[in-house]
Amino acid sequence: MAELVFFSGTMDCGKSTLALQMHHNHAARGRDGVLFTRQDRAGSATISSRLGLQRRADEVDDDTDFWVEVVTRRTRGRPVDYLVADEAQFYTAAQVEQLARVVDELSVDVFAFGITTDFRARLFPGSARLVELADRVEVLQVRALCWCGARATHNARTLDGVMVVEGDQVVVGDVAAGAGEVAYEVLCRRHHVRRMTARVARATGPSAQTLLFDDDAARPDGQVSGGTPR
Repeated sequence: MAELVFFSGTMDCGKSTLALQMHHNHAARGRDGVLFTRQDRAGSATISSRLGLQRRADEVDDDTDFWVEVVTRRTRGRPVDYLVADEAQFYTAAQVEQLARVVDELSVDVFAFGITTDFRARLFPGSARLVELADRVEVLQVRALCWCGARATHNARTLDGVMVVEGDQVVVGDVAAGAGEVAYEVLCRRHHVRRMTARVARATGPSAQTLLFDDDAARPDGQVSGGTPR
């Protein structure tokens, strides 16, 4: 049975690396697949990994119809056994529904990869629809880390190292962007809520670590839990 599988996680958890590896594995067994992506940081029509892997792919835009894409290729003689859909958070809800139809009516496996939430910790429309429709949602096991060492669960947008919480949902940047440019950073929930990026933490110095205990100090029962800051 064909499946629609959504592989999700924060930035830096290896989504694009896994997408390319999965394509390699299936192609090596003689299966025919098509790669799609949208707004990859390396440019149009490219799936790129921060490990340096890169491969050409079909660029998705608002007019892309996955049903038409598959039917057209099959009409021309390609079997099309599976689709790899990277940066799926940027797809429209209607396009996710097309992917589900491709699975159900054409028996094509669809492997979608994407970030679940944006820099405001709100669901992307494409990701939300994937969570609703996917046969399986797989959280990638490679854990991205916040600057404090805790598991990173949120994506933050920064400008000059300062976290911003307003603006367009989609602005393409990178974790290596320079001063005055949009960049992104992964944070744990605690530091995302406090807007404490790595740069802010460095500027604050050791006192930043004491903030890890602020919530404990404010507990209504007056108890302070012990432990070592992570």
